[in-house]
Amino acid sequence: MKYDAIIVGGGIAGLTAAAYLVKSGHSVVLFEKQPKTGGLVQTFQRKNVFFDTGLRSIENSGIVFPMLKQLGIDIEFSKSMVSVGIENQVIRVTGEESIVEYEAFLKSFFPENINDISAIIREIKKIMGYMDVLYGIDNPALMDFAKNKKYLFMELLPWLFRFLFTMRRINKLYEPVEDYLKRFTNNQALIDIIAQHFFKNTPTSFALSYFSLYLDYHYPKGGTGTVIDRLTDFIIEKGGIINTGVSVAGLNPEQKYIIDSNGNRFRYSSLIWACDLKQLYNIIPVDELNDKALVQKIEKKRAGLKPLKGGDSVFTVYLIVNENKKYFENICTGHFFYTPDKRGLSTVSTKDIDDFLNSIASQPDHSELKNRVKKYLLEYFRLNTFEVAIPVLRDPDLAPDGKVGLEVSLFLDYELDKKIDDYGWTHEIRDYMEKITIGILNESIFPGIKDKVVDRFSSSPLTMERLTGNTHGALTGWAFTNPFVPAVNQMLKVNDSVKTILPSVFQAGQWTYSPSGFPMSIITGKLAADRVLKSKS
Repeated sequence: MKYDAIIVGGGIAGLTAAAYLVKSGHSVVLFEKQPKTGGLVQTFQRKNVFFDTGLRSIENSGIVFPMLKQLGIDIEFSKSMVSVGIENQVIRVTGEESIVEYEAFLKSFFPENINDISAIIREIKKIMGYMDVLYGIDNPALMDFAKNKKYLFMELLPWLFRFLFTMRRINKLYEPVEDYLKRFTNNQALIDIIAQHFFKNTPTSFALSYFSLYLDYHYPKGGTGTVIDRLTDFIIEKGGIINTGVSVAGLNPEQKYIIDSNGNRFRYSSLIWACDLKQLYNIIPVDELNDKALVQKIEKKRAGLKPLKGGDSVFTVYLIVNENKKYFENICTGHFFYTPDKRGLSTVSTKDIDDFLNSIASQPDHSELKNRVKKYLLEYFRLNTFEVAIPVLRDPDLAPDGKVGLEVSLFLDYELDKKIDDYGWTHEIRDYMEKITIGILNESIFPGIKDKVVDRFSSSPLTMERLTGNTHGALTGWAFTNPFVPAVNQMLKVNDSVKTILPSVFQAGQWTYSPSGFPMSIITGKLAADRVLKSKS
């Protein structure tokens, strides 16, 4: 069995690549280890209440809508309004003018830092201006210039000069946002409140652009998984083959074939790897290769990737609540960033948890240690920032009358989750974290919710690792805390991001470009498909 292209990974990057290739008439087979395509982007239901995994809103960025239009896929979207809350106050981000309200909002909590906050807001406004340029037009990678000369001359060329000028400024803002904010204030709590809901060491240019990003959030009717379902249907309708529940166990880049988890062999002209990058090089049997120079490259690549960590992962509690959605509408929007306590995460002592991470699970009595872990988690949750998503507030068909589904997430360290599992405490600690999450929300922003929860369940970094195969259950590829990021991190070099050291093998997705996300995964999927098409011409 030989195909023009084999694609490994059925997330948004792999599906995008497959869609463009089948649209061009190429024979394509896609492998996805899970029973369903989508990766981190799924919508599922429990007791007639719908939930989204991973992605809570879809940021267009001049990428998502043009991609769907180019493929002829019609999906109904609505604006996904974001709200931000601290303690008992909430503001709604309705437009660029909301930055003024956000400034007053911060000053009400930190009146001793009024001048600091004004300076930080000026930086946010400046970076918002950069984002307006960066995403000011539909992405050129998703445009057919031959059919749209008006776009070329009226939009792209005038934009290009502003883009190049802006990118020089953006590239200077790769410093971790936590460090950058220290230039403007020495109040660590203020820094925490602004930055603690971003990945550790997130580049300043990305983190401080969030007000622009919030204004570009959209929600598809039926949930975020609607985009995945429609792309999957498109690929199958065009003759593509999607093998779900099947992983790729072996790859021979010299003879151009893969072996799947069922022992079947498939040959390819080109291959696109759209999943965890470490796995790509680990499944190659180097002892069977003849090209010694290629073997050296593969072994060097393996050694370089092995110590690197995946990005932050999350703990998520899913709640079904007996409550009218109006209760929540009066408090927040369907996408809500909420911090119960303004003191910030830096005030949480890590001594107990450091001791735990350095402990040995074979010790005989763990009761005291377990209690110390619980004590840390309680404080960590209380001072953290929750990302709360309420699907039914954005699509009324996603829950029956009188019931509401909530997705409540916060960052949780993979190593901590793994250590808890090593001790055999997963069920007990998971139950504890669910309960303290509900308790914190009940005591703060959603009073009375505790008595109205009729069902609860959760996922953790280990869940994400198991479902996606991502190193450390990462949500967006490589951690910014690594000594280096083995991916392109400059927009001007994005075309090179899909190259690999392997002949006729391209890469796509969150491990390919940093910082990553849903739109950039689409771009890398499209660019990888373009490389395949070019190699066949």
